[in-house]
Amino acid sequence: MSNIDIAQAAQLEPIGVIADKLGIPADALEPYGRHKAKVALSFARSIRDRPRGHLVLVTAVSPTPAGEGKTTTTVGLGDALNRVGARAAICLREPALGPVFGMKGGAAGGGYAQVVPMEDINLHFTGDFAAIGVATNLLAGLIDNHIHHGNTLGIDVRRVTWRRVLDVNDRALRDVVTGLGGPGNGYPRESGFDIVVASEVMAIFCLATDLADLKARLGEIVIGYTRERQPVRARDLDAHGAMAALLRDALAPNLVQTLEHTPAFVHGGPFANIAHGCNSYLATDTALHLADYVVTEAGFGSDLGAEKFVDILCRSTGLRPSAAVIVATVRAMKYHGGVEVADLATEDVAALRRGTVNLRRHIEIVHGVLGLPVVVAINHRAEDTDAEVAALQEEAVAAGVTAVVARHFAEGGAGAEDLAREVVRLCDEPAEPTLTYPDDATLWDKMRAIATRIYGASEVTASSAVRAQIRRLQEEGYGGYPVCVAKTQYSFSTDPRLRGAPTGHVVDIREVRLAAGARFVVMICGDIMTMPGLPAAPAANTIDVTDDGRIVGLF
Repeated sequence: MSNIDIAQAAQLEPIGVIADKLGIPADALEPYGRHKAKVALSFARSIRDRPRGHLVLVTAVSPTPAGEGKTTTTVGLGDALNRVGARAAICLREPALGPVFGMKGGAAGGGYAQVVPMEDINLHFTGDFAAIGVATNLLAGLIDNHIHHGNTLGIDVRRVTWRRVLDVNDRALRDVVTGLGGPGNGYPRESGFDIVVASEVMAIFCLATDLADLKARLGEIVIGYTRERQPVRARDLDAHGAMAALLRDALAPNLVQTLEHTPAFVHGGPFANIAHGCNSYLATDTALHLADYVVTEAGFGSDLGAEKFVDILCRSTGLRPSAAVIVATVRAMKYHGGVEVADLATEDVAALRRGTVNLRRHIEIVHGVLGLPVVVAINHRAEDTDAEVAALQEEAVAAGVTAVVARHFAEGGAGAEDLAREVVRLCDEPAEPTLTYPDDATLWDKMRAIATRIYGASEVTASSAVRAQIRRLQEEGYGGYPVCVAKTQYSFSTDPRLRGAPTGHVVDIREVRLAAGARFVVMICGDIMTMPGLPAAPAANTIDVTDDGRIVGLF
């Protein structure tokens, strides 16, 4: 059965039953049908004096075309924790329509470790991304309208940095010219579109601690500069109030369930390769006050997801993971050992052992640099041989950690009970995450620390114009912000073709963007795009709806 077939065959519990497992009263739910609901912000605020449970961070080895199953493992681990008697919930990011209709198809887990209703979650869900897109584009419209009607703020149209967004991939919109067609359409200027998950509003949405914080952060957004290079902010345009109004309902966390009826918060969705890659703070914090164990994921490999989780989210909110899980597969290790995708089903222990250099680097990042207790989850596939699995476990032990085989894809939570027990054991060991760089380091030194300590690079480079921009941001008081790197997820380097664990490479900063409302500085490196394009055969070509309304072809 396909993932969507399994999901559609599931018997879901009414959302009130799922909420009751966490002690969420009916009057704190805002249902969206029978199987999904928002949890009222007033309730989330009322439980903040309760102690927090253990936070478990799921990350992975560097992604490969074969797939690693990080979300699937997060779901399976949450189900398994409940099976072994540890009261658990999970927190995931909402899928973006870009990858749903692009390369991946659905993004709600897989096999018998999924969050449901799968079709709803993968498509419009509760409308959060639409609200974020509208809020972002409202600000863009207000900027151009202000310029058109006299420009009393003196905005330099050459220095407007705010971009519009769209929640699907469209390479033709990366760079555009707006305002064509005569004086009635405003002033022509160069601009562009990003995908919603790369927007500053998405980052603000996921980092905000409450509605007041959301509104304050929206007001801090720098939309551009005057001719004297003074920043112009969203609050200068009186835009932040209306933006917050558009986001008010969306800010409440979404509650759904897994196939095994584990409570699941699915809320927010910045990508880790072009943004900070974590689900909303509000969802995670709410879950931590309601469950003894909360399993969450950070996007892509630890070099992007886990680093940003600790250096951005934990730094700014005080969240502290008790343990981390690194997801690895036999197939991924063979790919990093030089085997091509077409040959991954063939046993090759030697290639697997070569490829574990990638796993070793991720262990060093999560345990050595970020200071978290680690277990490796071997996400099992039917074609994995006993010899390959044994070799992968041996290599993990040689790196100083335990590797547990997990069969949640085929068996659900029952297949991940050993992993759950190891996670509980790790959580009982005191741990305090460490940061990759101190707050008072310069922006350049922060970027260099990430590149050398996390990516294994020898140096960081940038054009004179980019270096000057970094110096200006430092001088303007943004030097205390953390750095959010946008780069390829497929390699520790900025070259997606470099597998394994390359060292001595150079990380070139192509572009710098200030996200003053999100309170970090984005360093765009290599060829990564903040508006992806579609592949030659997009997933959209196989997605359809039957005459009776059933979605088909969705992963």
